[in-house]
Order: sequence, then structure tokens, then C-alpha cells
Amino acid sequence: MTCFAQTHQPRTFLLVHGAWSGGWDYAQVETILRAKGDKVYRPTLTGLGERVHLANPTINLTTFISDIVNVIKFEDLHNVILVGHSFGGMVISGVAEQLPDRISKLIYLDAMVPNDGESAQMVCGDLWNSLMASHVKDGFMEYPFGPVRSIPPMDVAQSLKTFTEPLSLRNPLVKTIPTTFIVMTKNGQSQAANDQMGLVKARQRHWQIASLEGGHYAMREQPEQLVKKLEEVLK
Repeated sequence: MTCFAQTHQPRTFLLVHGAWSGGWDYAQVETILRAKGDKVYRPTLTGLGERVHLANPTINLTTFISDIVNVIKFEDLHNVILVGHSFGGMVISGVAEQLPDRISKLIYLDAMVPNDGESAQMVCGDLWNSLMASHVKDGFMEYPFGPVRSIPPMDVAQSLKTFTEPLSLRNPLVKTIPTTFIVMTKNGQSQAANDQMGLVKARQRHWQIASLEGGHYAMREQPEQLVKKLEEVLK
């Protein structure tokens, strides 16, 4: 692991993982950022990761948003750099709606970008019916993108209601938060599904757009490069 010297005032990062995942996904990113002197929080959303024992089909998007809102409130965090990966874009959108004054920067990492009244299912569009719907079972959605590890840490089934509950986004103060969308690319090109779920809206909203070559799970596959990209967009 590369070591970094502290060259700035400590920053506060709150890293929100995507669907089926957990705070474990950001462990290496946390190590790198803390070595630079930053404060890092990587909570796990209810029913996922090490909190899988709490899983039940009543968990919804509001639950996830409350998970992160309460971290900010109970840790008394201010000037938060709030990062959301993939489905985590739904969560950070809801958090910003409630606590815009606590957030200094929003970063959507290859993430969903909802409009007012949209659910994750709606943001997914055609991908929902073509791939994801067939993985719904007993009020949960199982990981739909191939095999997962058989031992922790691993992706686990997630309550269906977290995908189907719509999000109300009407706080005008959210538009005053500097926001960046980081799009993952392959051979310099973004994926059509990711464009639909986030990139197109980010461009329409005139957000800062940055690209990082690699797969969707940058925090797992190339944490050091992801941290370097975060540094770039925070300058």
C-alpha cells in the first residue's frame, strides 16, 4: 500500500456503498485516506454487510437514508464530503435533501442520479425488467450480476423496498452543494446503462464530470487510483 504524507487540513469523508454491499467495500480506501490525515466514515446500511442479521423485507430507502443522516447527526459531522457508489447515489440524494448545510461536496461514483419522485427501479429503466426483476424473491433482491463469494465479506440479498420506494427531492439548497459525477469507463467509453442511470442527468445539471478507467467497483479493484481521482475532483 502506498503511503501518503499529509499535505492538507483533515477532511471528513462519508463513504456510502452500493446495493448488496457494505462498508467493508471501502476498507482499503479508508486506509489510504486516513494515512493522509483525513477522517473517514464507511457505515453499512441496515441489513447488509456485517448488519445482515438485521435483514428483513420492511427495510426501505428511508431506512438507508436515516442510517447515513444519523451518522452525520450523532457524530456531529460538518463539511462532509459525501460519496455514493452505484445505488448509493439514491441514498446520498436523500441525505442531501435533509442535511444540505452539513455537506461540502457530493460525489456520485458511477452512481444512480434520481429525479424527484423516482425510485431506484425507475432509475434503472429497462435494466430492471431485463435483468434485475428475475432476481426478486420473498421481498428481497439477490445480487443479479453473477456469482458472489461464499464467505464474508460478500454481497448479500437486499430488501426490495429499498429499490421501489420513491424519493422526494425538493430542497432548493441541494443545488448549492458542489457536485461531481465520476464515471467509470472501458477503453475511454462509459457504459450505456450507466449513462441512463446517472451520467446523462449529471450533464443536464451541469455537474463536474470526471472519468476513471476501470470496472464499476473501483473501491475494490483499484482503491489507490480511486483516491487519486477523489483528490483531483476536490482541488
